[in-house]
Amino acid sequence: MVLNNQVKSEKTVNASPTKNFFVEMLTRDIDLEDAILDLLDNCVDGIQRIITTSDSDKPYEGFWAKITLSQAQFRIEDNCGGIPAEAQEYAFRMGRPVNVSSVNNSIGTYGIGMKRAIFKMGRSSRIISQIPNYSFQVSINPDWLVDDRWEFPMEEMHTPLGHEGTLIEVTDLRDEVIEMFSSEQSTFPNTLVGKISHYYSYIINKGFTVYVNDRKVSPKSLELLWDGVEQIKNQSFIAPYLYEAKKGEVEIKLAIGFYRSIASENEVDEETEGIRRRNDDAGWTIVCNDRVVVYCDKTRLTGWGEAKLPSYHPQFIAISGVVHFRSQDARRLPMTTTKRGIDACSDIYLYVKGFMREGLMIFTSYTNKWKKNIPGEKEKSKQAKTTDPNLIFQKIPQEVWKPIKGRSSEGKSLLVERKFIPKLPVPENHYQSSKSKNISFSKPAEEIEMAAEYLFEDSERDPSEVGNECFEKILKMAKQ
Repeated sequence: MVLNNQVKSEKTVNASPTKNFFVEMLTRDIDLEDAILDLLDNCVDGIQRIITTSDSDKPYEGFWAKITLSQAQFRIEDNCGGIPAEAQEYAFRMGRPVNVSSVNNSIGTYGIGMKRAIFKMGRSSRIISQIPNYSFQVSINPDWLVDDRWEFPMEEMHTPLGHEGTLIEVTDLRDEVIEMFSSEQSTFPNTLVGKISHYYSYIINKGFTVYVNDRKVSPKSLELLWDGVEQIKNQSFIAPYLYEAKKGEVEIKLAIGFYRSIASENEVDEETEGIRRRNDDAGWTIVCNDRVVVYCDKTRLTGWGEAKLPSYHPQFIAISGVVHFRSQDARRLPMTTTKRGIDACSDIYLYVKGFMREGLMIFTSYTNKWKKNIPGEKEKSKQAKTTDPNLIFQKIPQEVWKPIKGRSSEGKSLLVERKFIPKLPVPENHYQSSKSKNISFSKPAEEIEMAAEYLFEDSERDPSEVGNECFEKILKMAKQ
């Protein structure tokens, strides 16, 4: 034990990180493609700062970003408003200060994307920004990594770009980056275009334009089959399962259904043997503030193979779903720091995942029921048209939405919460075969409705479907 009067003097020791260590740790766990996508995220955040409303179908129209890859440099230029004067105090810091809030509806949260991308690619760079009545340039050179200063030199300029926006040039590229950018055998440019078409599909569909080496990137959009609003009152129709809610500051929309007819036996066999790859659109896509963070996932992360659901199999190649999370505060969104993944332990994601599984069960069950009658199913599905899920949300009549009963998140009721459950077609011979026997009995209508509400949270389910579900549950218990 050391008494206070025995302490001769107090000193401090240097605990600050070295720049080389900091930069190495910052760039180690991110792919080059994802580092470049971080820069595109900044372009989108720039748009969010200057657009006055997002009610339009094309709020990003007129905005663009141009990416150029070469042996000599990486370059990205945009017309997305530039870095505002007030942001200069934190835009170049290694992390966002706690007293600085994120941009409304932004994608960026942690304030490391631009610096991480620059250091991932090269040792020298310059960032030029032009806003109304003010322009500046920040330069980074190799000497910065070896001295003790953390500041970057900045100089004012006179309208260097000719438009409001930002230009980032990275030179003195790392050897592996030069190889990926310039090698004739490199697939990197095509891979980058593919990632942008997937992960920015919603943003591009809303008007944003992206070029890679002068090649315009086309979005890869999800559309789901449905028979149209006029068929909703029929006993059976093809449509997606829908769910929407608002929890605190986060808006949630979920849709899952078929984007094509179910697979034939030959297709399943060929997929299983790896002869063809037609399941790229299958699985779950998760979107945060228009930015895809998980694309076509087919694992337990999105509910496959858990809670009595089957694991993904090629017979399910027709099933595709999307979940949108939106908030003005990006910190409320359940995404990882890289913005290329979902936080699987997030309370809000775990809650919504229950509805993801419910919707998934409807369409895996449908697939199993129809796999013995593929021609009949194709007759049903060919009458349906592929439609943007957002349009389907708008067209579903209010009276057919179901309120969510008996569920809450973190003990708090959600401000808005409802779902739409489609009544999918059932094959006529589904419950009959040469070795099967009929089971029939009558029960009061109100009791059937009560059982349907318990099993499906839908009291209007067909009595035969209610009876079959009761039998299946008891049979599964009997086999255990």
